[in-house]
Amino acid sequence: MALPEKNDQRETGRLLVLDLIRAAGTIARIDIAKRTGFSPATVTVITSQLLEAGLIEEIIPEPSPDAKPSTKRGRPRVALRLRGGAHMVAGLKVAHNIVSVLILDFEGNDVLSHEMTLPEPRMATPHFCDTMHTAVSQACEKGGFTINDLSGIGVALAGLVDAKRRFSYWSSSLTDRNVNLGAHLDATMPCPVFLDNDANLVAKAEHLFGEGRNVDDFIVVTIEHGVGMGIVIDGEIYRGTRGCGAEFGHTKVQLEGALCQCGQRGCLEAYVGNYALLREANIMDRETPLGDVATLFKRAQSGDTMARSIFDRAGRMFAMGLANLVNIFDPKLIILAGERLSFDYLHADTVLETMRQSVVQVDAPLPEVRVHAWGDHMWAKGAAAYAIEQVSALSVREAPADVA
Repeated sequence: MALPEKNDQRETGRLLVLDLIRAAGTIARIDIAKRTGFSPATVTVITSQLLEAGLIEEIIPEPSPDAKPSTKRGRPRVALRLRGGAHMVAGLKVAHNIVSVLILDFEGNDVLSHEMTLPEPRMATPHFCDTMHTAVSQACEKGGFTINDLSGIGVALAGLVDAKRRFSYWSSSLTDRNVNLGAHLDATMPCPVFLDNDANLVAKAEHLFGEGRNVDDFIVVTIEHGVGMGIVIDGEIYRGTRGCGAEFGHTKVQLEGALCQCGQRGCLEAYVGNYALLREANIMDRETPLGDVATLFKRAQSGDTMARSIFDRAGRMFAMGLANLVNIFDPKLIILAGERLSFDYLHADTVLETMRQSVVQVDAPLPEVRVHAWGDHMWAKGAAAYAIEQVSALSVREAPADVA
């Protein structure tokens, strides 16, 4: 199943109105007409179709406590909002050891969340699909419903992913390369499945719910087991021609350098990612191998020379990468996102100052850098938001066209 596309002017108009209602929360028809430029008659037709499809509902807004009593007679002014019960969707964030599931209603409200430990970090495609089905089924069971009650599932996957074709060129979660993963998931799940690179869906989550709200041009850099990037330009995610754009973690920072999990050498991720830090620490100290970055970070804080040298180099490499982003994109805002940001070595003042010294110097302010240290729940919310977006497009396509 290919992703829905805006095939005609009618569908485009419906989606525009639906997105506007979603962004506003509640809005009157006359205000929809003002913001879209549609005639009141056109807005009436479109909203009637959306009402008939069960995607929106009419409400009478509560008067403001400071509002004066109205002396006008007649029907109260009616507003529109999304009907939360129209659909439920699931968002999945596939991490190194855990899959996080978040279920939202059609308004984007959290219904429930669930985490399941993965049987192994990398799986063959059939095993991966069965594991995702199990995780979603467990989540639904917590809520007293079944996976069959979902209208769509969004999957946030690390690696090189063509979202439009739902194709995985390579992922750290899969042992297979060049997989038509969407087709495999369709055969496993009872509802449409949409997948994208996890950093792209973090960018979507930041744009809708986080530090990127009301900002239409920004870059998100994610740091966890690997390093990712999401680019938002004019309010839309930029994915590249093959769906493989914005692979910040696989930009090269050292010729013939450290081995990356993608199979190449010298990638930024091979110096900054979790596995890279632990690999170097365990090479330097084979007698007491470490299993997590938190322990290594504590050693660095307590003055361990080896641990501090590892983090210092990672910080310098990361600063070089950020400077390259500024020089190439000149974004308004850079968001450093992910739970790993609770460790400050990647956004310490020395790292940001090194970045500032390495960018092209002009007499204008540099991009703002914000830190948003959150866990897998937010990643899953981005995947769920993506599923809502795609389910909305499918629902709009299927809405009755002859309602006046």
